[in-house]
Amino acid sequence: MSTITAAAVKELRDKTGAGMMDCKQALTETNGDMEAAVDLLRKKGLSKAAKKADRVAAQGLVGVVSKVKSGAAVEVNSETDFVARNPQFQELVQTITALAPAADGDVAKLLAATYPGGKGTVDDQIKDAIATIGENMGLRRTAALSVKEGVVADYVHNKAADGLGKIGVLVALESAGDTDSLMALGRQLAMHIAAASPQVVNVEDLSKEAIERERAIYVEQAKAEPRNAGKSDEILAKASEGRLQKEFVNQAVLLKQVFVIDGKATVAEILKQAEKDVGAPVKVAGFVRYALGEGIEKQVEDFAAEVAKTVGAAAKG
Repeated sequence: MSTITAAAVKELRDKTGAGMMDCKQALTETNGDMEAAVDLLRKKGLSKAAKKADRVAAQGLVGVVSKVKSGAAVEVNSETDFVARNPQFQELVQTITALAPAADGDVAKLLAATYPGGKGTVDDQIKDAIATIGENMGLRRTAALSVKEGVVADYVHNKAADGLGKIGVLVALESAGDTDSLMALGRQLAMHIAAASPQVVNVEDLSKEAIERERAIYVEQAKAEPRNAGKSDEILAKASEGRLQKEFVNQAVLLKQVFVIDGKATVAEILKQAEKDVGAPVKVAGFVRYALGEGIEKQVEDFAAEVAKTVGAAAKG
């Protein structure tokens, strides 16, 4: 029997998109014959992954996990929401999420992590799931938070299963206070972040470029108002500061947002009030908010345009 090299396994995987373990097994069964191994994987239905790699995967699930002082979030995409409700897919995402804290926000490291049960790597298991379920899938991103003292709380919105949903949030609170009280506060803040979608924690975290860009927009809007005709940009900029603060800064900065659960106090004020229950000062060290599919350009199928294109091509032929 010929020796199966790592290079041969990689070549077969590149050709078929099948998982590493399946490629190695196929080469073993065919005594290293590459074409026979390709045929074997096709017969087993394990070479589907490569054919589906160009399809947009904008559905799926977000997973979050908290280990008290650390936590992680992942987004694993599929093509349809139907697959997101598949127990096999949900188990896959839960397992990947459980492995995510050790990857510390590194997608490549998480993909290379050993998947439990002797099933190769996370990447291998995703490829196997593509072949089995029949849709393109992918680990899109991961993030991690940790604190030396305090908690990392989590929350999922539109929950599909334990730790899985359409929106996942982690929030890190630094404090020497009571852990249980901190965790309860953190979960409320995570719910707020899911709903209010802040960009940063503090005003200082906003880039000068972002502020200037928004200021310029408000100035241009002010110029368009007849009552401001003839006024200089400097005067209009000063006049627009109120709108800039209210409509941009107070909406983008977590600590300045009105706490959605209270509806009156700002998040900064809520944190100050919570210090009495916690028994120590509380600081938001950071947060992660993953909304499923955000930023992915979804394909829109235009059947009429596709038919017209086909007919046009046939006419030219």
